[in-house]
Amino acid sequence: MAGERTKLVVAQRDRTGSRETRRLRREGLVPGVLYGNGDPVAISVAERELRRALTGEGGLHAILDVEIDGAGKTHPSILKDYQVDKIRGGVTHVDLQEVRLDQTIHASVTVQLVGGEDAPGVREGGVLQQQLRELSVEALPLEVPPAIELDVSGLAIGEALRVSDVTVPEGVKLLDDPETVLASVTAPTRAIEVEAAEGEEAAEAAEGEAPAAAAEPAEAEAPAESSGEEG
Repeated sequence: MAGERTKLVVAQRDRTGSRETRRLRREGLVPGVLYGNGDPVAISVAERELRRALTGEGGLHAILDVEIDGAGKTHPSILKDYQVDKIRGGVTHVDLQEVRLDQTIHASVTVQLVGGEDAPGVREGGVLQQQLRELSVEALPLEVPPAIELDVSGLAIGEALRVSDVTVPEGVKLLDDPETVLASVTAPTRAIEVEAAEGEEAAEAAEGEAPAAAAEPAEAEAPAESSGEEG
């Protein structure tokens, strides 16, 4: 839900570098950076605590009340970026951005399609496709929705929904081109293949036809010869 806040206790790092980063990861800690109005602060956070904070109702858009070294003061922040180990799947680095709750921010929000099974086009064998999976929005930090639902239950084959068809909560502004297609229902793959095959056969047949023979011009009649005899 929008406005979800989670406390996250982190530790400030005095040492940096790849060697220190490896040591932290072995101890179950995730290295990171907290960006704010001043100089960036190198931090580390327990991986389990970070996972807990980012898997709540607010998801990746939760407001994190970051407390450094248990000092008591919190820094309202959002997740700016993170890196994942492609093999093990764990978070290997995290960037947090301190924000002001009274100023708007830009964020990417996941688009979730609903009602796909009820769409007339899908029931007729069409294929539901999602062309865009995230939308860029502008809103106050506490107003950024965790996800945007798009109802596709009314789509027939050949129809599409665009950014302009999306309804967002009050206070949220969409930043993408209104004409950008988000989801559509296309004809069944088999039908497309048949149409393509028929088109190829028609083209081949047209190429195989001999051109019509041009009509030969009629031979002009020779003028009658004069006998030279006078009547």
